[in-house]
Amino acid sequence: MLDWSPSIKERLSMPTPILAARDVKKSYGRGQSRFDALKGVSLEIFEGESLAIVGKSGSGKSTLMHLLALLDRPTDGAIELNGSDALLLRGRSLNSTRNKTFGFVFQQFFLTGGASVLDNVILPLKISRVRSRERKRRGLAALAELELRDKAGNRASALSGGQKQRAVIARALVNNPRIIFADEPTGNLDSATGAVVEDILFSLNREQGITLIVVTHDEDLAARCDRRIYIRDGLVVETESRAA
Repeated sequence: MLDWSPSIKERLSMPTPILAARDVKKSYGRGQSRFDALKGVSLEIFEGESLAIVGKSGSGKSTLMHLLALLDRPTDGAIELNGSDALLLRGRSLNSTRNKTFGFVFQQFFLTGGASVLDNVILPLKISRVRSRERKRRGLAALAELELRDKAGNRASALSGGQKQRAVIARALVNNPRIIFADEPTGNLDSATGAVVEDILFSLNREQGITLIVVTHDEDLAARCDRRIYIRDGLVVETESRAA
């Protein structure tokens, strides 16, 4: 039998993944009520690529995203960030790493409706204890990039659905993240507005080199990514790459 595993020399020449899961498992409950959401998932994500994690509701795709984003811990296995064991991070160190490295765009906007658009956008900077003047400067710059500078003083509740999602993207960008996680980012938008939001995300990936991880059941959205990982019943069942 031929051994197709990479040689030591080949492994040493391979780039280090920016993010990786190593035989990750996640279970909830115990005994007869135990549910195995992930049953041993391994994948590597490289800087600057776009990756779709695809699966139906209950497949384990959102669980995997939460583990990769360090929002939850696996029952077993390892999560690596830049080749280091991310599960060793705790407390303030974990919060700081997550806040500075990741940006999040969810289907639910999670905006504080009564607060201004600018205050919503600069929240990650407040968590990072960035000075007030610098928070405002960076927040306005992010809003300008998303063509929302004129809405900075408006209440978030006054925005349209598409404007809310653009404000969420501005919030994701304000800390200059290396990775953006987008969980069904167009799920609450009409098709035309959703297409605009998709274009913004993929433009950030191409033009700024931000690694984009999309969690979706939408095949058309997934097809725009460099790679697609299909999850079913807590396992990776298929991997596809976009044709050149």
